[in-house]
Amino acid sequence: MHIQELKLTNYRNYSSLTVSFENKVNVIIGENAQGKTNMMEAIYVLAMAKSHRTSNDKDLIRWDEEYAKIEGRVVKRGGSVPMQLVLSKKGKTAKINHLEQRKLSQYIGAVNVIMFAPEDLNLVKGSPQVRRRFVDMEIGQVSAVYLHDLSLYQKILQQRNHYLKQLQTRKQHDRTMLDVLTQQLSEAAAKLYRKRRVFTNQLEKWAQPIHSGISRGLETLTIQYKSTADVSEDADLSKMTDVYLEKFDAIKEREIERGTTLAGPHRDDLQFLVNGRDVQTFGSQGQQRTTALSLKLAEIELIHEEIGEYPILLLDDVLSELDDYRQSHLLNTIQGRVQTFVTTTSVEGIDHQTLKEAAAYRVASGGLETNESG
Repeated sequence: MHIQELKLTNYRNYSSLTVSFENKVNVIIGENAQGKTNMMEAIYVLAMAKSHRTSNDKDLIRWDEEYAKIEGRVVKRGGSVPMQLVLSKKGKTAKINHLEQRKLSQYIGAVNVIMFAPEDLNLVKGSPQVRRRFVDMEIGQVSAVYLHDLSLYQKILQQRNHYLKQLQTRKQHDRTMLDVLTQQLSEAAAKLYRKRRVFTNQLEKWAQPIHSGISRGLETLTIQYKSTADVSEDADLSKMTDVYLEKFDAIKEREIERGTTLAGPHRDDLQFLVNGRDVQTFGSQGQQRTTALSLKLAEIELIHEEIGEYPILLLDDVLSELDDYRQSHLLNTIQGRVQTFVTTTSVEGIDHQTLKEAAAYRVASGGLETNESG
């Protein structure tokens, strides 16, 4: 799949922009604070209906304007599909093929993107929240059911935390309601856990050979899903639900004392091991970067395996963060297969055939012009 055309209205520092892209590597060159990352973000938001940089949609609307609009023409195996996302102070409206989508979960996944920015190097050394978000975003792109289950889990979790807080402050004394919410949360948790375990196994399957290639065969990457409950991945859903119920029963008094839910997928984590050692704690910066790069490249293959098409890759200022060897590995992997957008202040010093053959654009003050290729 690839984006053929992108149109922005009142988006960040772009008042109005229409640009056509080629189904290969598109390099967006410009000084800092001119709008390179805003362009990448707009493509990401068109796909995911949310930004990777801010949770506040108002930040995406140009100063003093009422709304922002992102339109894109996406070419997939089935043909060309127009997509539109309008962000206003009242919320979002999303259209595929000119038809408004009632739920965002029906919209997300129509186009698949993978973003790789400098902050993604924190995937390994950052907080568990960063890794959970990574897992949720990637599964959500290929499974609308997962997005629905995740939304339901978060809703029940919020209700349960509120009730625990009331028991803690003695505004409530009846524990029957807590039991009802615990049952609901355990059922929802089992569904998320099962899907995340499958995803982790698939991710490891694709990341292992990539990591081995980058490390010249010297390192083996393994990925472990760290659950807050002792759930067997071979168990069926009802058995998984029972394990969560037992866990919540064992920690009930502590949860009431603390006024919050202390176990469940919202507290789980991923652990990355290189040659059996935890990369987050014991890995060098180079090993952490190799792991993050392997995960991102594995995502490309994983999405291709799930939907039969390659996603669009967004490399936002990340090439300058990688040494020549890792740069080459990344560019060789995508060559000729994946529509890729690369932002950089300069292509000087990046000596690779892929960039020599790329379409080039120059950004300045919220405007975009095409350079000669190469």
